[in-house]
Amino acid sequence: MPYDQYETVIGLEVHVQLDTASKAFCGDATAFGAPANTHISPVSLGHPGTLPRLNKKQVEYAIKLGLALGSKINMVNAFDRKNYFYADLPKGYQITQDRKPICIGGQLKIATEAGEKAIRIHHIHMEEDAGKSIHETDGPYSQIDLNRAGVPLLEIVSEPDLRSAEEVDAYMTAMRQLVRYLGVSDGNMEQGSLRCDVNVSVRPNGQQAFGERCEIKNLNSMRYARRAIQYEVKRQVDLIESGGEVRQETLNFDPDTGRTSPLRDKENAHDYRYFPEPDLPPIVVDADDLRRYHQELPALPWQLRERLSEKYGLPAYDVNLLTEEQQPALFFLELAQHTDLYKAAANLTINKVLPYCNEAGIELSAFPLGVDQLARLLALIEEGKVSNTAAYQQLFPAMLESPETAPLELAQSLNLLQNSDANALEGIIDQVIAGNPDEAARYRKGKKALIGFFMGEVMKASRGKADPKMTNQLLREKLSK
Repeated sequence: MPYDQYETVIGLEVHVQLDTASKAFCGDATAFGAPANTHISPVSLGHPGTLPRLNKKQVEYAIKLGLALGSKINMVNAFDRKNYFYADLPKGYQITQDRKPICIGGQLKIATEAGEKAIRIHHIHMEEDAGKSIHETDGPYSQIDLNRAGVPLLEIVSEPDLRSAEEVDAYMTAMRQLVRYLGVSDGNMEQGSLRCDVNVSVRPNGQQAFGERCEIKNLNSMRYARRAIQYEVKRQVDLIESGGEVRQETLNFDPDTGRTSPLRDKENAHDYRYFPEPDLPPIVVDADDLRRYHQELPALPWQLRERLSEKYGLPAYDVNLLTEEQQPALFFLELAQHTDLYKAAANLTINKVLPYCNEAGIELSAFPLGVDQLARLLALIEEGKVSNTAAYQQLFPAMLESPETAPLELAQSLNLLQNSDANALEGIIDQVIAGNPDEAARYRKGKKALIGFFMGEVMKASRGKADPKMTNQLLREKLSK
């Protein structure tokens, strides 16, 4: 099949479960992992006579995400009812936004093999989640857990700007990073905090008109999303090439078989019978609140990447590692206020501080050493008082054991201070060269890689106290004679 003669077109509907204490329209708890059907109430169960009450935090989080993405904030927006029957939708309708969503437009930039690419946002709207159907049971019936029913969601609808499963992966990774930076969601796909519906179509290369799209529902794993997209693209091309037509429909992805299968014909807006939510008034965004939310935005991932790269001169690899989560980047920036050894500070953060916190199961904020102590450790290395190896392998662990003791004092007590006395070093070097005449002769005949052998011998003889820079210089001078 000529798959390379077709272009894949993808649009995403990303569902972000918000990290609020209570549900969208009632006071039920939202914490994940509670026993089934314990975070419920007459409101979330849709009992007759109950009325919804707006969660202001949901509005705040929606606005902050919109501001971060460069969206226009709809200063007057409203809720609607989306009517459809499903077993885990207790009310028989979902409170959502249709005609007047809270955010319009915007974009999210992603990294691709061809460079940075901006994915346009169509809109962001607020809604409530449905419950969870559990089909993997031993008995003949499915089970329903309504703890999730009513949990606040934001749905971010992209334009059809994505062209591959890899771009979808990059987009979802960037969106997860953003919502975590903003503190609006934990972005945990395994727990359903971040899910996506993928609209996939294909068209011949060069064709402007879009092909008929199919929607793959509720993908909560990037591995599943990639597999689903790859299968669906192949299915659609095969269908077209065999003379068939792609029908617009909603699909399910089965990770066991790696195949998509129809759930239902794709509904249009009139199938949902949208109408204005009669129990909730329109939301009028206060201009003062909007300014405050803007001021409260943290440094965003792309802003931190630019700062670490341009101001501190860090390589892209270090920048990406430090900015994957917000706290490592902020930790590095604080450390950089106490030292100008920026690359060394990045290495220390990435190779020692972060692994220690991961192994200890603590947050960076609970790291036992202050940035001023770490800066003094870096200074000892830079000044040649302690070797890099001794600093990382011996002094750093000792500092963790005695966080109140100055690094220099610890280095002295551990006998780690390097010998930078040229006369003493010359004596050791002379002994090493005299004891290895064959290697010295080979070096002088051009085997320059033997300098590493001599460095190792001098370090052994000095018990690791020889200053590496001075040792290297003296060795080269003496071996050249």
